[in-house]
Amino acid sequence: MAFALWPESSIEEHAQELKDRLADGTPGTLPLIYFVAEVQPNGLIGFLEAGLRSHADCCDPAHPVGFIEGWYVEPEFRRRGIGRGLVAAAENWARSQGCKERASDTGIENEASQQSHEALGYQPVSRSVNFRKRL
Repeated sequence: MAFALWPESSIEEHAQELKDRLADGTPGTLPLIYFVAEVQPNGLIGFLEAGLRSHADCCDPAHPVGFIEGWYVEPEFRRRGIGRGLVAAAENWARSQGCKERASDTGIENEASQQSHEALGYQPVSRSVNFRKRL
């Protein structure tokens, strides 16, 4: 599922990153927690990776911010409340960590994700265009 969400990294890279995080945590990273959705007989059908950040764009810098680092539900299980449940669990965790706000981001071209965020009460606060130039 991580590869479906972030195809720029290989399945092997995702597996190693998860293994490292589940072992003792990857040095230098912020606290992370994983929430998963499972149904039988399919097994895991979705996940949400949540983290704590010291700040996020347009959020109050006086408090840590709960951040949705990654959120994915298998296409055939979408629009059934599974993603909403994952987000609710992450929001409860963030509250328990002293967060007053939650933040997230998505690609400007990912309209489905933008609509999902807005349906759950997230408000767009800024847009950016990133540039690069090959040398």
